[in-house]
Amino acid sequence: MTIKDIILKVEDIHKTYNGLKVLRGISFELKRRETKVIIGPSGTGKSTLLRCINQLTLPDRGRVWLDRIEVTDAKTNINKVRSSIGFVFQNFNLITHLTALDNVRLGLMKVKGMKKQKATEVAMEELGRVGLADKAENYPAELSGGQQQRVSIARALAMNPKLILFDEPTSALDPELIGEVLEVMIELAKSGMTMLIVTHEIGFARAVADEIIFMEHGVIVEQGPPNQLFTAPKHKRTKEFLHKITQLYGEEEAKN
Repeated sequence: MTIKDIILKVEDIHKTYNGLKVLRGISFELKRRETKVIIGPSGTGKSTLLRCINQLTLPDRGRVWLDRIEVTDAKTNINKVRSSIGFVFQNFNLITHLTALDNVRLGLMKVKGMKKQKATEVAMEELGRVGLADKAENYPAELSGGQQQRVSIARALAMNPKLILFDEPTSALDPELIGEVLEVMIELAKSGMTMLIVTHEIGFARAVADEIIFMEHGVIVEQGPPNQLFTAPKHKRTKEFLHKITQLYGEEEAKN
C-alpha cells in the first residue's frame, strides 16, 4: 500500500467531555474504495470519532488527514474539506419543508454553485440510485424512515464525496425498514465507494466490511478482516462482545 492509496488517516485522536475521556488515542487508516466498519458497545466514542473526523466536534489532541490535506490544521478551509466528506446521520437530518429533490440538490446549488437544471439532473440520478426517483416531490413527512434515510444517502452521494461517514444509519428505523437501507449501502460498497460505518448490524458488518474495528472505552481494542475478527478474535473483550451480540440477536445475525 502506497501513501496514494490512503484517503483518510486518523492519528492519536483524543476527546474529553466533562472530565470523561471519550476518545483515548484513536489511530487508523482508510484506503480508497475500502469499507471499514466500527462496532462496539454504546457510549464508547464511535459517533464522537466520526464527528472529529469532519470537525463537527473538535478533538482535544490528534490529527486527521483527508487525501493528504490536514483536516485538523486551523489554516485548512474546513467547509471545502467537508464538501468532500458525506455524512449520513442517525436521524436523517432532512429539511422538513423541502421535498426529497430539494433536499438532495440544495447542497449542489449552495455549496458547489451548480445551476438549478444541472443540480436537478444530478439529484434525480442519485434519487434513482437509491430507488426513490418516484418520491422526488414528496416531503420528508410523507416518507417512511427508510425512505428518508435513503434520501439522506442520495444527498451525500450527490456531492461526489471522496468518503462517506455513516453514523448508525439504521438505528432510528423500524426493523422492517432496515433492510432497504442496508441494501443500498451494500451496493455502494460493491461500486467502490469509500465508507467508514458505525453500526450495530453485525451481520451487515460482516458482509460488507473490508476491515472491522472493535472499539470500547475510547480505544481500539482489536481490528482485522471480518472472517478473522468474527471467527477467531484475539482479544477477550472482542469475544465477550460478540458473544453478547449473538445472544441478543441470534446466531444468524452474528454469523451471516
